Amino acid sequence: MNDNQAPSVTNLPARAGRGPVRKLLILLLAFFGLFSSAVVAIGQWPEKPDIPPAGLTNGAPGSGGLRRQFPDPKLRPDNPTTEERVALGRLLFFDPVLSGDNTQSCATCHHPDMGFSDGRHFSMGKGGQGLGPERKGGEVIKRGAPTIWNSAYNFRQFWDGRAADLEEQAKFPITSEVEMNQNPEELVKELKAIPAYVNLFDEAFDGSNGSAVTVDNAVKALAAFERTLLSYNSPFDRYAAGDNHALTPQQKHGLTLFRSLKTRCFECHGFPTFANPDFKVIGVPPMPPSLFNIELPKDMTDLGRAEIEGGEPYKHAFKVPTLRNIALTAPYMHNGRFQTLNEVVDFYASGGGANNGMKLPNLDDKIRRFKLTRQERDDLVAFLLALTDESKKPALPESVPSGLPVVGPMKPQPASTLPMPVIASAETAARTPRREPTTWRIRAGQSIQAALDQSVVGDTFEIYPGTYHETLLVDYDNITIRGVTENGQLPVLDGRNALTDAVITSSHNFTIENLIIKDYVNNGITVHGGVNATFRKLTVSNTGLYGVYPVECSGVLVEDCTLTAIKDAAIYVGQSRDIIVRNNECHNNVAGIEIENCVNSVVENNFLHDNTAGMLVFLLPNNPSKVGSDHKVRNNRILNNNHANFGDPTAIVGKLIPGTGLLIMAADRTEVTANEIRGNDSFGIAVVGLAVAFPKGRTFDVGAIPEQNHIHGNTLADNGRNPGGLVKEIGAQNADLFWDGSGWNNVFDQPGAKTFPTVLPGKSWPDVARRAYTRVFGWIRDKML
Repeated sequence: MNDNQAPSVTNLPARAGRGPVRKLLILLLAFFGLFSSAVVAIGQWPEKPDIPPAGLTNGAPGSGGLRRQFPDPKLRPDNPTTEERVALGRLLFFDPVLSGDNTQSCATCHHPDMGFSDGRHFSMGKGGQGLGPERKGGEVIKRGAPTIWNSAYNFRQFWDGRAADLEEQAKFPITSEVEMNQNPEELVKELKAIPAYVNLFDEAFDGSNGSAVTVDNAVKALAAFERTLLSYNSPFDRYAAGDNHALTPQQKHGLTLFRSLKTRCFECHGFPTFANPDFKVIGVPPMPPSLFNIELPKDMTDLGRAEIEGGEPYKHAFKVPTLRNIALTAPYMHNGRFQTLNEVVDFYASGGGANNGMKLPNLDDKIRRFKLTRQERDDLVAFLLALTDESKKPALPESVPSGLPVVGPMKPQPASTLPMPVIASAETAARTPRREPTTWRIRAGQSIQAALDQSVVGDTFEIYPGTYHETLLVDYDNITIRGVTENGQLPVLDGRNALTDAVITSSHNFTIENLIIKDYVNNGITVHGGVNATFRKLTVSNTGLYGVYPVECSGVLVEDCTLTAIKDAAIYVGQSRDIIVRNNECHNNVAGIEIENCVNSVVENNFLHDNTAGMLVFLLPNNPSKVGSDHKVRNNRILNNNHANFGDPTAIVGKLIPGTGLLIMAADRTEVTANEIRGNDSFGIAVVGLAVAFPKGRTFDVGAIPEQNHIHGNTLADNGRNPGGLVKEIGAQNADLFWDGSGWNNVFDQPGAKTFPTVLPGKSWPDVARRAYTRVFGWIRDKML
């Protein structure tokens, strides 16, 4: 489960003052007829819209393997990126004329030699003298300057996202009293007094006699220039394009760690931008006054995104920055708290802010402790250094039209004790041999990865019986890994409770089948951002958090697999679309199947038994996908899911209560039919919104209400006999069906089922009656909760 830490709907803490809700609801139903004259009026009460943003926001399929298509840059219709505007923007970027006292330019805080940052913990604005860490005597800003590399792809600008695009961003520092402190009218006067600028503005914006010299056009030109500052030809990019020699063995191992469920780096820093449109709470500690002997801002209070919008959930949330050219932008984090990448990795490995003195109830759920050896840390840092590409770095101009001095060259601070990688030319990709696809046969004693390292698009790898102690990294498309049965024996991938992940890939058309996979520490099989991922006839046990883990994929098929002893979800499909999960058996896991923030799934003919929870269909906040809808759950057997919870007690999954059959949370248009659901001690099927599982007042970036779900034609029996958590607290005994009153247009057609509340809205109810019932039931529920 991926989300900021929230209590499960089945394990909310007890609340004072909860009364006999069931009796009140029965009383409500007895008097329901009294509302008939007011039904229409009640049905017209205003409702909060539940219309989440559509589509996946990350992991757009590219040309395959590690290659991903960059998102379209944010462009204003009235600001095309022309040569004239770029040339003007470049001069303005380096010209101190933009500042009130004509002493600092954009390049003062965004220097090309410093990764378009400034090398400072806290940037320095008005009144400062000098560059970088040596700059003294000016106004200290409460954050460090973020890089401008690839800022064209940023979802929003600034650490707190207060600017929607580069044009809006540029105007902030120019006019800020503590940064460049320029008066817009004075700036126009100064620019019009410089003939070269008058001509450049008129040429770029079709003006005459200086009519185009405006502040708006100045920031448009700056934005046009900044959109050319692109980095996409690093050693990693050449490796992704097929040059197997572009990364060193150490960097390749670091890439494996980066993509593993051990570190989970890739889940927030996804390919190809190595950034994320969301704002995350990771708990960077504040800067101690004496740590680096530096000048500090007058006001150290910094609530991040919450200062702009979002309230409590976004306190201390900041933009997820790109990792491209991170070797050039030390120190790190919004406040420069960490001097080197080694320190950054150690911070994450320690569990983030929660283990560094920060008390953060909204800490991102992915921020958890993990163990790295010193060598693993060095390998991960080595990979981060391989994201360096300055091939598009502009030269410092010798002069600018104002005649004011231009910033001089600088040297970036060291990001690590490791040497920077050699940046070879893009032509090295030609060294990779080309051949037709073939079938490889790997036998006991041989290395599967050694064969994969020689693969081309379309290869098949047949693995013969034996035990293989490896983590497999697959970086080409159309790859099939198939176990071969001999004398009733299958090949075994065995992590020996030491290796992190069994298989990691971002490939399109990837198939893995007919294998036994066991005893990995963090995860079984990850497919990230692939198209058409197939998992077939796998026996997976004790592989950490997940058994199979396709995320941000389009086209997922999981069939005929058996999974057990998984600490989160045996089959997890997240932020994906067009999914089939069928004919699988999941038992003795925390959760059997989880479909999270996905669109268009069919989950059928699965046998889910003796888990803590049988099946979860969720839409959760703070994930790349903001939608979860159009699911068909049919012909499954969900039986006796009463296993003790052995998940991480600090994570969401650790809060699931035994006895959860099928839980639909905030997902829309889920049809649940023809399933056999028996013997689940807390409930058979529950349909709930996010409000019951999160603190009161929480805001969400997804639709929080389950809508248009249809529960009908299932066989339900012996559920809810020994409920736990919230279900127990509100007296919902023996509940085959549980509904929290969220979503007036959910429909329950289960004659004879035991339900909570005692009457659920059915298909025959008119809309106005369902709206009225939902309103009144919700009012009483809220009073009781």
